[in-house]
Amino acid sequence: MKLQTALVSTALLVATFSTVAAEKLPPGQVDFGAFAPGSSGKEFVEVNITSSLISMACKFVEKEDADIAKVLGGLQSIRVNVIGLDDSNRTEIVERAQKVRKDLDGKGWDRIVTAQQQSQDVSVYLKTRNKDTVEGLVVVVLDGKNEAVFVNVVGDIKPEQVSMLGEKFHIEPLKHLTHHDEK
Repeated sequence: MKLQTALVSTALLVATFSTVAAEKLPPGQVDFGAFAPGSSGKEFVEVNITSSLISMACKFVEKEDADIAKVLGGLQSIRVNVIGLDDSNRTEIVERAQKVRKDLDGKGWDRIVTAQQQSQDVSVYLKTRNKDTVEGLVVVVLDGKNEAVFVNVVGDIKPEQVSMLGEKFHIEPLKHLTHHDEK
């Protein structure tokens, strides 16, 4: 009986701390969970850039491009995951992409791009504060049966900076974002 009580207490503590940890994410950060490469050796990329690395990059870039340096200065983190899909992981990754989209739709994120063409399925979300600041950007891409991409950029970004990044890095959906109306 004491063992059962200890197990239940431990489970409740773990659940409580998990909830508290999830709530402490910055407003623009999304937890996609952990990814693992597929079993067939397809492409797998994981990039996690923290605020300290962003600060260093900002210092290198500011002499070359002050606009990019200004945008970088407002960022807290960047996460990019590219997962090659195969029979061992396709269902789980597609379901995770759908769950991320559903969660963002339900948590006050604005879906600014939905594009589906042939086997391409792209969604872009913004988390805004007031009418003039983007706190987070999320991109979820399913490239048919071949690849999934998850991107999360966290920080204080002005909408015009997002469109400037789209121009500089040739990201078509972001090029046209100049004003974002709050719901």
